[in-house]
Amino acid sequence: MTGATAVVNARVFDGTRLRDWTSVRFAGGVITDCATGPAAQDGDEVIDAEGGTLLPGLIDTHIHLVPGALAQGLVFGVTTALDMFSQADTMAVAKRQADGRSDVADVRSAGIGATAPGGHPSMMYDPFPTVTGPEQAERFVADRVAEGSDYVKIFGPSGPRGPWAAPSLDLDTITALTEAAHRRGLVVVGHINSVAGVGEVVSAGVDVIAHVPVDGELDSALAGRIAEAGIAVGPTLATLENVLGASGGAAVVADPRLAAELGDAQVRRLTSGAAGQQGRKTPPYSRAEENVGRLVDAGVTILAGTDAPNPGTVFGASLHRELELLGRCGLTPAQALNAATAAPARVFGLADRGSVAPGRRADLVLVSGDPLTDVTATRAIERIWRAGVLCDRRPFVASAAEAAELEAFDARIAGVVAAVRERRYGLGPPNAG
Repeated sequence: MTGATAVVNARVFDGTRLRDWTSVRFAGGVITDCATGPAAQDGDEVIDAEGGTLLPGLIDTHIHLVPGALAQGLVFGVTTALDMFSQADTMAVAKRQADGRSDVADVRSAGIGATAPGGHPSMMYDPFPTVTGPEQAERFVADRVAEGSDYVKIFGPSGPRGPWAAPSLDLDTITALTEAAHRRGLVVVGHINSVAGVGEVVSAGVDVIAHVPVDGELDSALAGRIAEAGIAVGPTLATLENVLGASGGAAVVADPRLAAELGDAQVRRLTSGAAGQQGRKTPPYSRAEENVGRLVDAGVTILAGTDAPNPGTVFGASLHRELELLGRCGLTPAQALNAATAAPARVFGLADRGSVAPGRRADLVLVSGDPLTDVTATRAIERIWRAGVLCDRRPFVASAAEAAELEAFDARIAGVVAAVRERRYGLGPPNAG
């Protein structure tokens, strides 16, 4: 036996486009051959795709690490997850897990993000180091590198009407942090929650903007500036729709292609995400899609990310919802798939993955349908390989200790949501009279 696997009779999407290949062979965790004819060799395990579509493993570009995040993500084809804020010990544990196990997704992390004292997300993660001015930028970035951060997250200004209006970093500090990170070859992600904030940080030179603002119209001129600067945007619509009162989580549960691998705890999280939000004085979710549409029209690189485990989202399954929502914003199925494969690999410098090609990691997802016609076909998963190892798809079930940690995390999220609603909209908790 060679220990190699050959997938035959497949349609192959390479991360950017549909190829004329019908076979892909991999061994030792790496793709060795892509061919228009049979690629199998004697002794290979041969998988007949029966006309299904082979995709690169999916990359969720925005999660937050909690117990089960990597295991649950892999069950739904997320072979790489990008964490956007975690304490150093949490990041280290997740990386050791990913390095030593084949039954969890691989992970990269920002570690601790840069924010002002008392700024977001202090309610979630305190205590952690903060930044008070440009003179601290170099040391802050150096400390993150020493802890093992793979890129830098900066919590930027949200403008006069933003939900995180105070306190926040000023533009000089954001620029200094960005420059310090770039000197070390690190990608910089700016967390922005308002149109005004987006306008301010474009000039700072960040590489990625996390979240699409919904406090106003993101006009075509600003979208053009983002495109011209080469900044990618991860809208995180799967979270926004729940925060703004839509029932995206319930839609995930309603799809039998996803529901079969969801545990009871995940179903509860998905179906309670938007509870009590409807009718409140929040911006309409439609504004989020309209703003993403303007970014698409301007040619901005879009990245697929969920911001799980925020209300109404779960790891893995919600990325498939994100792909569907991106399609509503004007992305073609191929562009939406690119946003979860080759585009994030390029933006975050993951040169070994994100594409189906010889020499790339054998992170692969086989689906039975045609996601290039209907992007929701990504949910009809037949097989998943993580670095060439076949995934055993079973719902994640938390241990008692993990469940307690998840409950504590949810309580912190609830506190943040209540504070934002009070600060931004003058409202009490969703269930208040």
